[in-house]
Amino acid sequence: MPGMVGHNPFDPDSRLHKVEKIFKLFDANGDGYLNRQEMAALVMGVNPRVKFTDAQINAILNEVFRSYGEFIAGDKGLRQDGLLRTYNDGAGDIDRDFEALGLTLDDEEQHTIEDGDGEVDDPPPPPPPNPKAMAGPWPPSWTASPNNGIVYADTWHIVEDLDTLVRRAEAKIGPRRSSDARKSALLTATDLSSFQRCLAELCERADCSRTQDEAFDAHMAMGRTLFDHAFFDEALARFKRAIELRPTDVRPYFRSGNSLCSTARFHDAVESYSLALEAAHSNGPLWCALLPQIHVNLGIALEGQGMLLGACEHYREAAILSPAHYRALKLLGSALLGVGEYRAAEKALREAISIKPDYADAHCDLGSVLHAAGDSDKAVAEFHAAIQLQPSHTDALYNLGGCLRDSGSFSQAAEAYSSVIALDPTHWQAHLNKAVSLLGMADVEHAVESMKQAFKLTNRVEIFDEMKHLRYLQRNPGELNILIHSGDGGGGDKLQQQQDHSPVIQCAPLQQSAIPLVDHSRFLRSSAKTTPSLLMRCALEMRAFQRHTRFNRCNVSLLTKEILDDPKLPLSQQSTTSSYRSMRKADVEKLVRNKLLPFLSPQTFQGTIKSLNERALAILDKKGTGRVDPGMFLAVLAPICSGALERRKRVAFDSLVWRSRTSSKKLGAEISRADAKAYFKKLKSVYMPLHARPTDDQLWEVRGEDDNTTLSFPEFLDMFEESSDLSFSNILETLVRLESRDRSRHNGINCSVCSYEIVGPRFREVSANFNLCSVCYSEGKVPPDMLHEEYFCFKEYGSEADAIKEKLLLFGSKVPKFA
Repeated sequence: MPGMVGHNPFDPDSRLHKVEKIFKLFDANGDGYLNRQEMAALVMGVNPRVKFTDAQINAILNEVFRSYGEFIAGDKGLRQDGLLRTYNDGAGDIDRDFEALGLTLDDEEQHTIEDGDGEVDDPPPPPPPNPKAMAGPWPPSWTASPNNGIVYADTWHIVEDLDTLVRRAEAKIGPRRSSDARKSALLTATDLSSFQRCLAELCERADCSRTQDEAFDAHMAMGRTLFDHAFFDEALARFKRAIELRPTDVRPYFRSGNSLCSTARFHDAVESYSLALEAAHSNGPLWCALLPQIHVNLGIALEGQGMLLGACEHYREAAILSPAHYRALKLLGSALLGVGEYRAAEKALREAISIKPDYADAHCDLGSVLHAAGDSDKAVAEFHAAIQLQPSHTDALYNLGGCLRDSGSFSQAAEAYSSVIALDPTHWQAHLNKAVSLLGMADVEHAVESMKQAFKLTNRVEIFDEMKHLRYLQRNPGELNILIHSGDGGGGDKLQQQQDHSPVIQCAPLQQSAIPLVDHSRFLRSSAKTTPSLLMRCALEMRAFQRHTRFNRCNVSLLTKEILDDPKLPLSQQSTTSSYRSMRKADVEKLVRNKLLPFLSPQTFQGTIKSLNERALAILDKKGTGRVDPGMFLAVLAPICSGALERRKRVAFDSLVWRSRTSSKKLGAEISRADAKAYFKKLKSVYMPLHARPTDDQLWEVRGEDDNTTLSFPEFLDMFEESSDLSFSNILETLVRLESRDRSRHNGINCSVCSYEIVGPRFREVSANFNLCSVCYSEGKVPPDMLHEEYFCFKEYGSEADAIKEKLLLFGSKVPKFA
């Protein structure tokens, strides 16, 4: 076939013979060295069409003699092996120079090189790299791959010219920098224009190849070369051109996805990898070897969008296709950890470690899984294993600190966080959690300093509130018997970078016996306007889930406008006998991401999915089939979305109507009583604390009613009102009040139990005159010296304005009347 490679043009023997002939041609005095005059003649000889100025020639010679000083012998000049090294480093195209000088190899040499039938079984090893070179060895290692290597001889010439071009650019801006950094650091406008012009000429040479296959080969090789030098945008353009030339080939789609991932364009990368999968499946067994890597990279791109459930599916598929793929197993374990499926995560990570015992990242993630599952001792052992394998493993040290802190080993935890800070002084979570650990040691002074560092790095209002609280404690040393602690510090190397690990700062007793708990029945209300403590507990639980998932920022109308009327939803029937639709959990995740919460950052959305999977999807998929009822899912979400309370109930009802295949065309008509009872049971399971949930026979049963009877919307609303104070209607009404008032402050009044400034509703005991925050009130906590009281009577203030209004009314009633 014309143009097919007959020999490897980078054969060391071939290059050595050519360099020897070029060297002898310009070694005018025959002393075995090329001095400056001889090197100038060589530069001009191999570039006959270029008119160099004296300044340009001197600049080139200065660069050569400076970069290859080890091959220079005083004033004599450059040795022959030095000239060979310049070509190996990409400073010139040896074949082009050889042809430009009109040189040829003799017959014996030609026979030695071209012996064979035109195919290369085992390409010879590349020449040893120059330690001073700014990029990797030449030729690149990927050229030896049977599926990704170079096929045509002309492609080698284009790639060598391209490598020379990018190395020259890197000599001015430095190697291995991102595309944006290259362009911001850039050269000069003239240098950039020159680079782009030369690159366009090479692209034109590729397009002018003799056949379409040769052009495809050239563009793919150019793309790989540009990608290796971190010119990702330019590489993407070459891969897109390759797609135009050969739309059914898997490789350009796959490489385009890699380039897009490298520039954090994850949405486009997912599309590119998906097209690669389609092309791979269409071509049968041809691309079987590449399929696992496509699945792995597609999973990584989905994680970049925050979609962990979808990523899990592709990591699992890669592990099935390639059981020894330890990286796919590790990524699967990390993603499962991110969605709260700890047993499956532990199994995947242990398999990865059994294949590769020295995999530090897998040990770190396994430690995080064990910590989340409550096995702190084994978790500490895994973190230590990761640190032993990689002493500078920041995430292992950070997660070790969290594990030690949660187990009460505050001194060791502080040391672990100090190690993290020594490696990364900008790690604000380490500064904050070090402060937490120091507080556990009652070292308030140093804790304040660590917290100040965290605040400087983030300016987060939560940290400011903690600093304010510490100042209050310093002024009131008798109240130092508290411990500020943060939330989950685990997550592994990749999850640590991609999840939002903002600490959730709470108050908790240093000694549990220090804070008495009383039965909720001892909490009386001064009026019907005061929320019962148990009802407040349920509403706070629901509010915390709402804020953590960010559905308080999603208007409930979107559930009907964007979803219920969408004919493209990937639905199927739950079974042949069921009339209800079902959807894969990964598709539910995509629906939430694209339709309901598209404004969230990927890191924040990962936290949303973890909460949804642990609290909602796990209940809706108790059998572990990986599918859920989307209508029930939307109905469960409706109460925590933003919007009027009646509108939330209406959307929940419409979602229950829509979920049934038989009633899908009667939106807003009726639902069965059994569906309504199942819905309220799911609501209680998802949103209410375990101790407050009624038993199954207490859930809105109407004696004598058949479950097959239907309910209209007004009757559905009546079911919200049934039961006692803990009816879901009361819970939702309290939730709505919290949404509007849970940031209200009360002129610096502190809770008498936890000592924090009260934010949100304030509950004042009318006789003893102490104040509780909503959390302490809902948990039944009172000051230690009040434990002997038989009953407590509380009055609720939604804001300080309510308290002031009450004082004014009281003052007005006491004003004497004068005649």
